[in-house]
Amino acid sequence: MKNSQFTKAPLFGIPYAAVDYKSATEIIVHNAVNRNSFGVSALAVHGLMESIHNEKVAQHVPHIDMIVPDGKPVQWALNLLNNTALPDRVSGPDLTQHVLQAASINHLRVYLYGSTATTLEKLNQHISKQYPGVTVCGIHVDRFRDATPEEDAEDIRKINESGAHIVLVGRGCPRQEIWVAQHMGKVNAVMMAVGAAFDYLVGNIQRAPIWMQRSGLEWSYRLAQEPRRLFKRYAITNSLYVYYVLQQLLTKRLPHAVSRPRI
Repeated sequence: MKNSQFTKAPLFGIPYAAVDYKSATEIIVHNAVNRNSFGVSALAVHGLMESIHNEKVAQHVPHIDMIVPDGKPVQWALNLLNNTALPDRVSGPDLTQHVLQAASINHLRVYLYGSTATTLEKLNQHISKQYPGVTVCGIHVDRFRDATPEEDAEDIRKINESGAHIVLVGRGCPRQEIWVAQHMGKVNAVMMAVGAAFDYLVGNIQRAPIWMQRSGLEWSYRLAQEPRRLFKRYAITNSLYVYYVLQQLLTKRLPHAVSRPRI
């Protein structure tokens, strides 16, 4: 049986899990050990906004078993609009490290799905060195396109036959969230959509200083690193997000009223 002992708080139609790193890790490991098909997403502002403006994303993301609040702006909005009292965000890269540490202690098998061959090889080496109790039981290089039905069936077969307890999915948001949602009930493992965690863990992308992470300014650090690719995501999307939060704050009276904003 899936462990669902956590409360959910809605934000623009997305049922976020009111969890911290410790409780999220415990839930993931419980389901992994029991080989439950269990979906996890670390959903930041970008993914949340995609679920508002992209109908395909909106059809899939809310069905993921546990969606954790990735990013200070999401944490703040949940606390402000739902009185959730979350002490911190639960970022994808940090949650991945917590889970890998617990997986090492419990000698679990981990499958790496997505990203490039070079990044996956670096990640495999990183896990072997830093988390010696973890067995990397399979690696799948991203096709950077949708799989055919035959390819998808083969991917599922390989993952299930590998004996994986956890599948780390690094395909980029929202492709990874859609993949996780579509494979719940098919892949017999915990599937974690963890965003840029692969690149952070192997050093492809440098993380912002801790003070910027804690103050909700990590997005500005990333924007400075990749301005062309991330300008729309952060400068435009973040502005819309602030508008939607203020819109909800002005109209909200009860927690259940925090739904999808008027567009």
